[in-house]
Amino acid sequence: MTTTRKHTALPKAQILIEALPWLTRHHGKTVVIKFGGNAMVDEDLKAAFAQDVVFLRHAGLKPVVVHGGGPQISAALDRHGIVSEFKAGLRVTTEDAMDVVRMVLAGQVQRELVGLLNRHGPFAVGLTGEDAHTLTATKHRPRIDGEPVDIGRVGEITAIDTGAIEALLADGRIPVVSSIARSQDDHHVYNVNADTAAAALAAALGAETLMVLTDVEGLYEDWPNSDEVISRLTASQLEKLLPELSSGMVPKMEGCLHAVRNGVTTARVIDGRVQHSILLEIFTDEGIGTMVVPDEQGES
Repeated sequence: MTTTRKHTALPKAQILIEALPWLTRHHGKTVVIKFGGNAMVDEDLKAAFAQDVVFLRHAGLKPVVVHGGGPQISAALDRHGIVSEFKAGLRVTTEDAMDVVRMVLAGQVQRELVGLLNRHGPFAVGLTGEDAHTLTATKHRPRIDGEPVDIGRVGEITAIDTGAIEALLADGRIPVVSSIARSQDDHHVYNVNADTAAAALAAALGAETLMVLTDVEGLYEDWPNSDEVISRLTASQLEKLLPELSSGMVPKMEGCLHAVRNGVTTARVIDGRVQHSILLEIFTDEGIGTMVVPDEQGES
């Protein structure tokens, strides 16, 4: 009986000890996690995500969750008879569509996420970028063929006030932030790309790590000819690759680039389709996904 128990318990101890250097390194550090993709719609992945985030909190880290809600927004617009249209990879957001976006992000996606996290204790508090002037934006006009285009109430972040988030973190809470911003110019609000919002918040909070959940294994070396994932690259190496990336990957990788160029130690794109990918990335040698690091001193 005791021998069996000893054998089953030892591997567990081994696993816990392997996490020790990472626990030491990350203790007290802020980590911003962009929640999206498949992890956002699959029930088991959602539950595993919530466990991971609460685990980080108990392990002494300070997680901040930022989310969008593409699939949920498209479904709600359908129900309201509003056609979903995209230009330059961004959702064209009319005034009517903006009301739906705000309702879905703050009233549905965020509520569900807060509920999942709070099954484990009184941790999560939901807010949007509108709250306490967390995110301020002005109209974003993407360029298509060199010409700026109007895509409605889509915002470009111009200012960040981290006060409310920092107060929540100091109180041991887990902020869950919807990617909506207040307007700098009028009394309306803006829809902001959640990858961009997460990166901007990570930089403003002086986070140790930005993690972006995606539906791919990471950044591929030579897609579609190879499915070899680049496990680590510097900011300059990433910048050279940006023009070749698929449109969905661009805001994610631009976000990672912005983060590491503005004080975040590492930015990682990880496969949200793998259960507990966040824990694997933070606490093991076999990190999964692609990690972006600042340029070495002297490297441009």
